[in-house]
Formats: sequence, C-alpha cells, structure tokens
Amino acid sequence: MTLFVSLTSPFARKARVVLKERGLEERVKQEITNPWQSEARLLAVNPLSQIPALVLEDGSALIDSPVICAYLDELAGPPVLHPQTAPAKWIDRRRTALADGMIDAAILVVMESRRPEDKRHAPWSEAQTAKLARGLDALEAEAESLNSTLTMGTLSIVVALDYLAFRLPGLNWRAGRPKLAAWYDVVSQRPSLIATRPVEG
Repeated sequence: MTLFVSLTSPFARKARVVLKERGLEERVKQEITNPWQSEARLLAVNPLSQIPALVLEDGSALIDSPVICAYLDELAGPPVLHPQTAPAKWIDRRRTALADGMIDAAILVVMESRRPEDKRHAPWSEAQTAKLARGLDALEAEAESLNSTLTMGTLSIVVALDYLAFRLPGLNWRAGRPKLAAWYDVVSQRPSLIATRPVEG
C-alpha cells in the first residue's frame, strides 16, 4: 500500500501518526508529493489532488483523512484510536470535527496571506481568525476533560495546535489558555507526534 503525504500537511500528518501508532509503517509506503502542483501520480489516485490519499493492495484508493485514518486503525486490528461506544464515541468525533474545522480555517488564512497584498480581503481573514479564537477558547474550556490517551480527537487537537504554531505563530494560541497549553505539553511528547511535526522541505 502507498500513502501520499507531504511533511507540512496537517491532514496527511494525522494518517502518518496512525501508521506509527498502529505499527503499520512496514505495510504502508509513504510517498511525498506536492498537492499544489497536481502531480500526475497523485491525480491518478485522487482527481482532487488532495492528500492524504491511500492506494490499497488491490489498486483501489481511499481519500480524505477521516476515511483513511479509520481504515488504517481497523486494518491493524480492533480500532484503538476511534472509541466505539457512546458517549465517548460521539465526544471524540465532535473533538475531531472541531480540530479539523480549525485546521481548515488556518489553511484559509495562510492561503489568503500568500495572495498579492492588493488582492487580499482582510474581512475574510479576520472571520477565519475569529473562528480559530473561538475554537481555541472552546478547547480551553474543556481542557480539564482531555486526557493523555491518544484518540482521533486528541490526536487531531494536537495536530491543529502544531499547525497553528507552524504557520500562524503570531496567533500565539497559548496566550490566555493555560489549561490547554498544559495538556498539550504532556500529550505532544508521544514519539509518533514528535516524529511527525511539520517541517519545511
């Protein structure tokens, strides 16, 4: 199997963490690609030129990080990163959705900042930044209920926070959020998360 990734994509990072956590690195080859260049090898797998994209052993493909992460978690045996019973199941999925939404907003801010200055739309960026602030405040409010057990929800939160620090350091997500920062400082030390922190190049 082949997993198309980049070293800076937060959504691809989630799949890379699952590979490490579930001991699948020997079974799944990771191929670095640039989705912004619409490379033919990626388009053959995902016509949307998005990562992660996973080519299965039979040649078929899976796209979108929630689908791929769920598949990999199940492939390794009984799922351990996706809680299976309520209410933990739905709490974790809500946290995953919140973190993914924050990543989406952050990417929009980053892309807008790369446009020529006279083409940028400040109200658009401000609206996305406001979403990020509200999401961070919501996580701070429930930080005491988070624990160090890695699930897709907690994994996604760490990935979102790392992406903010990587691409939007001026946002300073830690400011005014001591409980969230304290939780992050513990859970982010897992080897799988350290090894997959975003890097340029």
